[in-house]
Amino acid sequence: MKLLGISGTIIGSKTLVVTQKVLEEARRSIPDIETELLDLKQYNIELCDGREPSSYNEDTRKLIDTVSSADGYIVGTPIFHGSFPGVLKNLLDLVPAETFRHKVMGFIAIGGNDQHYLMIENQLKPIAGYFHSYVAPEYVFAHNKDFNEKNEIISQELLDKINNLANEVCTMQKILKAKK
Repeated sequence: MKLLGISGTIIGSKTLVVTQKVLEEARRSIPDIETELLDLKQYNIELCDGREPSSYNEDTRKLIDTVSSADGYIVGTPIFHGSFPGVLKNLLDLVPAETFRHKVMGFIAIGGNDQHYLMIENQLKPIAGYFHSYVAPEYVFAHNKDFNEKNEIISQELLDKINNLANEVCTMQKILKAKK
């Protein structure tokens, strides 16, 4: 099983830190799992404009192929102005919707106020529904106060949620794969 973590931003580092931590927990709980991390900061992604995937630049094609080859997803995003960044929306637009069908998605969001968690419920989960993905019931919402000045996680509650999300996504995807 291949679990792909997506750090869906080109700004900041907290999203990357939490996404990496979820992947670490997944490897700890299922040692034979294959994990990969996509840090969107590392790619020159073209804007989705309806072209065939083969006509995009190398980075964009690589991202589409990497997302398409995964069995399950951890999608991490900061919350800006009550929503997720355009770079993540662009990635979701580039990848064919059927790629996500019957695969598990787990969500991470980093917000500046306590109400930002609603973005997961009102925006990310409906997108997963459109894709016909299965959504892990647990999600991770982190607040700036969960990190120290070096962007290290200092909240035990956040670490527990990270562990729960990793376990749920892996368990759900493993069950789904066994039924095929």
